[in-house]
Amino acid sequence: MHHQKSLKGDIHGYISKLQKLWTNLETLIDPSHFNTALVIFLGDYCDRGPDTRQVTDFLISLPKKYPEQKHVYLSRNHDLAFSAFVGVLPKPSDGTEFKEGWKEYEHNEEREGWFNGDGYESMHLQGRRWAGDIKDRFNVAKGFEYKGSIYDAAPTFHSYGVPHGSADLVKAVPDDHKKFLANMVWIHEEDDVSIETEDGIKHCNLIAVHAGLEKGKNVEEQLKRLKAKDTGVSKVEALSGRENVWDIPQELTEKPTIIVSGHHGKLHIDGLRLIIDEGGGLPNNPVAAIVLPSKKIVRDTDNVMEEI
Repeated sequence: MHHQKSLKGDIHGYISKLQKLWTNLETLIDPSHFNTALVIFLGDYCDRGPDTRQVTDFLISLPKKYPEQKHVYLSRNHDLAFSAFVGVLPKPSDGTEFKEGWKEYEHNEEREGWFNGDGYESMHLQGRRWAGDIKDRFNVAKGFEYKGSIYDAAPTFHSYGVPHGSADLVKAVPDDHKKFLANMVWIHEEDDVSIETEDGIKHCNLIAVHAGLEKGKNVEEQLKRLKAKDTGVSKVEALSGRENVWDIPQELTEKPTIIVSGHHGKLHIDGLRLIIDEGGGLPNNPVAAIVLPSKKIVRDTDNVMEEI
């Protein structure tokens, strides 16, 4: 039984932040609880930061180092796009080809400079965008230059020793990394999770999904598609949406359900809606985790020795 839950926000290729956050959690949490904890990583392991390869090595190593812990690795659109490029994304269940999904967004192809190299003909749209060469380098919304593509994927290519947009990445990514990408889940559910509230400890269901669940759409249908990793859609809203996935869907409020996500570039704790992404992949921002049941926020920047 995993009483302690630790949910970690977006890492985005920063190994030193991940290592410091892990050390802080290990220092703050009682060893008997830490060593048997359920640890949910909320996605976005790659891109922006320089160390995607080392981050992946670290995540892959955890089950051997902490055999009593349970580790869950959620995928986000950055991870999905990386998976698409190296060829480990499952084919659409309805038998259609990935290229069927290009048409809806082809008006963006020139601006985003979609990948046209070896293997592009059978690639999911997001893989082509991820390895693309964006024409207008300045990201007005974020206030800095894109790193290679609209996904800021160049540092991921470089971490594996190949130039951005090179088809050689497929060979450069080791098999155990491909397996890690292939095995990521799009959603994770737990029942009977304890959380401290104003009315004392509550026992709730928990759904972990990178961005959130869509408003106004049947929740069971969404969960079914996410569990099946339905790649027949070009853009998976639960992994990449914004306002449309911010709130807890109405039908989940009847049976109390915690929904925890990363993705949104902020820390937002509102009742049972937990959004843990202070980092947003920016070099000077912290990477955070939330510990349940206490809802304590732990950051890589915390000086935990002062708290003990």
